[in-house]
Amino acid sequence: MNFGVKGRIALVLGAGGGLGSAIAKTLAAEGANIALADLDPKALEPIAAELAAAGVNCISLQWDLADAAAIESNIAAIEAKLGPVDILINNTGGPPPTPAAGQSAALWQKSFESMVLSVIQITDRVLPGMRTRGWGRIVTSTSSGVVAPIANLGISNALRLSLVGWSKTLAREVAADGVTANIVLPGRIATARISFLDQAKAARENRPVAEVTAESTGTIPMKRYGTPQEYANTVAFLASDLASYITGSVIRVDGGLIASI
Repeated sequence: MNFGVKGRIALVLGAGGGLGSAIAKTLAAEGANIALADLDPKALEPIAAELAAAGVNCISLQWDLADAAAIESNIAAIEAKLGPVDILINNTGGPPPTPAAGQSAALWQKSFESMVLSVIQITDRVLPGMRTRGWGRIVTSTSSGVVAPIANLGISNALRLSLVGWSKTLAREVAADGVTANIVLPGRIATARISFLDQAKAARENRPVAEVTAESTGTIPMKRYGTPQEYANTVAFLASDLASYITGSVIRVDGGLIASI
């Protein structure tokens, strides 16, 4: 199937992680040129090498999303090497697991700047070009916690939900210009983040990690964690020409985990 993104420029935030790297590779396989961004440049090295070996035109950027001053220089570097961004994948890391109550203002502020404000500012930087060209895709990855809040992820539940309201509002503003904006909710996808959360819960409750993982997968109708590739397939579709009439949506990739409609 032709996704219609050959030659498009895709910026993938958090590309060094499990979800981001899978998304970058999937878009690259469809012919997109890829800008890889991550706080950890070493995490990008094997991904960039793999893409380069496959003949993909790409650029790697060390990018601290909490640093607003870095946005202009990083986008300018992408534009200079690849061209203007057509596809923006807003994929950010998560805050530490905490209750909602009793967290410091500094932690809330830091998390807001890296998880929410950065996404809005980067989108605002590339959006005018998308609207002028009459084509653009903005896909923002959040969490199943925005539908069914997850225990001990108070900061994540609150801040990621704000991105849902932002994306829905934005989608209506830019739809007539050929730009779509959608939210994708990962359920429990087998990444380092999920492994970390399972380990943290096991330590908190003084239980074996295997027991926590088995309990977790037992609540999923498919009885397993999803794979990064399964998640990336959905994101890549929303970033494609094929999804031109899908905007303002919230798509779950959760194996049926969220019980509500």
